[in-house]
Amino acid sequence: MRVIDNEPEEELSINIVPMIDVIFAILAFFILSTLFLTQAEGLPVDLPNAETSETQQQADFTVTIEASGDMFLNKEPIDIRALRAAIDEQLQSGQSALVTVQADERVYHGQVIEVMDVLRSLEGVQLGIATESGSADAEQP
Repeated sequence: MRVIDNEPEEELSINIVPMIDVIFAILAFFILSTLFLTQAEGLPVDLPNAETSETQQQADFTVTIEASGDMFLNKEPIDIRALRAAIDEQLQSGQSALVTVQADERVYHGQVIEVMDVLRSLEGVQLGIATESGSADAEQP
């Protein structure tokens, strides 16, 4: 027996609002997770402030001088006598490099100058000094 139904059938539809919510949740997860993937080249030190500091492209080499006077080249401990040879062996002939000196603000000024003199003697090396952005008076009590 056949039943005749005169009521119109409802159109089938797919509700995409929950799918959009899931996509936005995944997108937010990837955005937040990539924020933690940044790579720091130097060791954590208290950098001095400079009003005229500018952001530079990522350095080829980073020389870090801690407050204790310990020196590191790209997070590896190094002596100042071996610094020139270590950078020179990684550079190809005619290649230029940017070396960022990241010295703690409590480091003896003469040690920073000594490191800069060694680096300036290398051909094709440009020097950069790492600082914090902002006024030096901002942190004074």
